[in-house]
Amino acid sequence: MNFDEHMVVARVKRVTLRDLRFWVREGWVRPAHGEAGPVFDNVDIARVRLLCDLKKDMSLSTDVLPVVLTLIDRLHQTRRELRALKEALSEQPDDVRRTVVEKYHGLHGSSEETAGDH
Repeated sequence: MNFDEHMVVARVKRVTLRDLRFWVREGWVRPAHGEAGPVFDNVDIARVRLLCDLKKDMSLSTDVLPVVLTLIDRLHQTRRELRALKEALSEQPDDVRRTVVEKYHGLHGSSEETAGDH
């Protein structure tokens, strides 16, 4: 479903039109561009709610928000990549999966030992 600015403000009670427009200008929310202006989808609505949580509930300052958003975006990207890797691995024969898991555990164990040595 698609929403215009006014529908977003009506749907997310904690955001003002002014805040929403500022967040779009800053690139913190990236709606599609329609003939009548920005068009928001459910992902954009979730992002607006996240910004409300960070800005209004957690009182993060405007200069800190881009850093936090970048970290959250990177975390989500990493999760997408890991899901894709898991799917690709699940399609491999058992011996290949076993070899990859053993190699992972070998590397994972090595990094823990190295970290503990410092």
